[in-house]
Amino acid sequence: MARVAVASCVGTTIEYYDFFIYGTAAALVFPTLFFPALGSTAGVVASFATFAVAFVARPLGAIIFGHYGDLLGRKKTLVTTLFLMGGSTVAIGLLPTAETIGVLAPIVLVLLRFAQGLAVGGEWAGANLLAVEYAPVEKRGFYAVFPQLGPAFAFALSSTTFLVSDIALGTDGAFLDYGWRIPFIFSGALVLVGLYIRMSIEETPVFAAEQANRAQAAPRSRTPFLDVIKTQPKEILLSAGLMAVPFAFFYMGTAYLTAYGTEGIGLERRTVLSLGIVAALVLAAATLLGGWLSDRVGRRPVILASSVAALGWAFVLFPLLDQGTGTAFAIGLVGTLSIFGIAFGPVGAFLPELFETRFRYTGAGTGYNLGGLLGGAIPPLLAPGLTADFGSMAVGVMLAVLAAISILSTLALSERSKIPA
Repeated sequence: MARVAVASCVGTTIEYYDFFIYGTAAALVFPTLFFPALGSTAGVVASFATFAVAFVARPLGAIIFGHYGDLLGRKKTLVTTLFLMGGSTVAIGLLPTAETIGVLAPIVLVLLRFAQGLAVGGEWAGANLLAVEYAPVEKRGFYAVFPQLGPAFAFALSSTTFLVSDIALGTDGAFLDYGWRIPFIFSGALVLVGLYIRMSIEETPVFAAEQANRAQAAPRSRTPFLDVIKTQPKEILLSAGLMAVPFAFFYMGTAYLTAYGTEGIGLERRTVLSLGIVAALVLAAATLLGGWLSDRVGRRPVILASSVAALGWAFVLFPLLDQGTGTAFAIGLVGTLSIFGIAFGPVGAFLPELFETRFRYTGAGTGYNLGGLLGGAIPPLLAPGLTADFGSMAVGVMLAVLAAISILSTLALSERSKIPA
């Protein structure tokens, strides 16, 4: 179980590191390098539009890789997603900018970002099933936290690599010329580590038992996506609704607030990146707490508490940030990611528990990544325009609406924490 926990955590850390360094670069350098003709605000919007492309790809990735994960196994599929993510990320690090190849640069950037989205869309469910399908029932929430820690560690690692690159190069010119590429190219080494760890674990016992049952039973459908759509459509849609505000808080915190801190309130880039590292460590602690609590009081109460807190925080966040100080920014960033972490801990077990084993990879992954499209793609894309046209409080209203969706969706789902996988 310890080996599985480590493997699931390391794998998701590497996958999400690749995914997040794009968000950091989209906030700090991509508007200048790939959209120089659009100006400041429009360049940021265009940059976050390419960031959002991955969220469009994520449900498709969940369906594609969920199909193979439900039919061929969790382990083989996760090795494939890691290859795809690593290759796409290194390619972004080697991509010429608009100054060199013109309009082709943002086009290729979008295609590579789409490939990243496919990979991470297939990653989450498989990594969580490694933990959930190995863990004893009474500790399923705790062990399912380990893959959930990947985003926190990845955000810290992403901020650290950008910060080190910035400090080592010393000037904005060097950072914009080639320094931003270092975190992307560094991904190649991390992928090799992840592949070694993932190849060292066995297929989950729950999936192995499902394969044995298939071999002995009459021929069954080999289309997990169609099966789960026919059998549990409500759970997919409600899972997406549940994830609306957690995704919104996470990507607003890790991507949009990075841009808001540097461009909106004028903080130094190094200050914003340093605070990101601190916030990521707090996020890891909140995620652990949420998962631990979910084994004791249930998944739904913990997720509901987080969503209710998000509803109130949505109206506090931007008035706090608009004070324009490093302290206010730090409180806003840490508070946002802490609320997310409390919900994210239990989600790792809660969503897989909703679905039957035969299409669990597809069902949990599709619901989760549809939530990513709703909460992860739309808010960072709309936020710069809302802030420019109506003020920052309009972003708070948008986040509050997403929190209400999450609350209602969670209330409509059933608690299954004591049911065997």
